[in-house]
Amino acid sequence: MYAIVKTGGKQYKVAHNDVIKVEKLEGKEGDVVLLDQVLAVSDGKKVTIGTPSVDGAKVSAQVIAQDKDDKVIIFKKKRRHNYRRKRGHRQEITVLRILDVSGKGDKTLPKKEAKAAPKKEEAKESKNTAAKKQETTKSEPAAKKEAPKKAESKKAEPKKDAAKKTEAKKKAPAKKAETAKKADTKDSTKK
Repeated sequence: MYAIVKTGGKQYKVAHNDVIKVEKLEGKEGDVVLLDQVLAVSDGKKVTIGTPSVDGAKVSAQVIAQDKDDKVIIFKKKRRHNYRRKRGHRQEITVLRILDVSGKGDKTLPKKEAKAAPKKEEAKESKNTAAKKQETTKSEPAAKKEAPKKAESKKAEPKKDAAKKTEAKKKAPAKKAETAKKADTKDSTKK
């Protein structure tokens, strides 16, 4: 059995005998703390999801230690201005051992059925939407169907222009050859 618990603005997945580090909570070492913001509970067969929390679900935990987390270094620098600031921070944390996870709730969803049920509904919805699309396309005027053809013809025109350009390139060397021959004949006649 496990639960999803919210504490200190974060969410943790916890089970019996788990050890977790959370934001600082009130209490001395050995005290029992009650975590009542339970977002979801699972007993292995059924998953209970809260809106936003599960009614009647509780997680009890024992405080193992009040400690500080690892140091985080904050370093600021502005280059070419001789500006450097170095700060360190250690967040206070509470180390908890989970003693008990108990959950009660109205909304229970079996794991397998919860996943299988939407697939059937989605299939029905997709068939219905496909049928609606076919009906709407039949009732649309023919003018809308002609518009894409005009766009296709515009795309085809540049290809024709490209074909004309290649033909012109092929003809151009032939003209140069003719002018070169004429120039040679004129030169030979002058001599």
